[in-house]
Amino acid sequence: MKYKSVFDIIGPIMIGPSSSHTAGAAKIGRVARNLYGKEPKNIVISLYGSFAKTYRGHGTDVALVGGLLDFDTFDERIPESLNISKDKGMTVEFIEEDAITEHPNTVKISIQDDENQPFELVGISIGGGKIEIVELNGFELKLSGNYPAILVVHNDRYGSIAGVTNVLMKYAVNIGHMEVSRKEVGQIALMAIEVDQDLDEKILKEIESLPHIIRVTKMVD
Repeated sequence: MKYKSVFDIIGPIMIGPSSSHTAGAAKIGRVARNLYGKEPKNIVISLYGSFAKTYRGHGTDVALVGGLLDFDTFDERIPESLNISKDKGMTVEFIEEDAITEHPNTVKISIQDDENQPFELVGISIGGGKIEIVELNGFELKLSGNYPAILVVHNDRYGSIAGVTNVLMKYAVNIGHMEVSRKEVGQIALMAIEVDQDLDEKILKEIESLPHIIRVTKMVD
């Protein structure tokens, strides 16, 4: 197995005690915050497997909320994130689920603010501070959170995928990982694309101007 850096072996710089239960949880919460696009107000966090059994003792609860507050894994405010969120008027409910999931460190974050459409993200902490986002608003996907990425919501039509990849090719953007998910043929679909470099705003606007594209969201590392 090859490692990109020493941090792949010893884990990330973080507020402890566990890279899986704390650092990974903080990263999942921060990805959710980033994709939601602003500070959420009404949050339901459903915990599964090991997360459900040990989340208080391992600091998973404060890490998830810290991430939702846009705190990085090493932010010293993480231990106080529950109090900080309360002071900001955020409501957070934790639910310990009994359902068996494919990975023991699984969490579902649901945000239900009045002015926005419901938002739901499922993530897993796979160890060493690494994560995978495996579901977003009912669409299956696989994002690591370690690379710049874009999520492209589009109508499931011929040529939609080619249009997006042609724009990326035009600007010499290399695709590291790409998945397309749809709930029904011919309806709404989701492209999840991880790339090797940050994407300029003009690239995102050009993709968004393509036929059948509904929305483009940039996921910031």
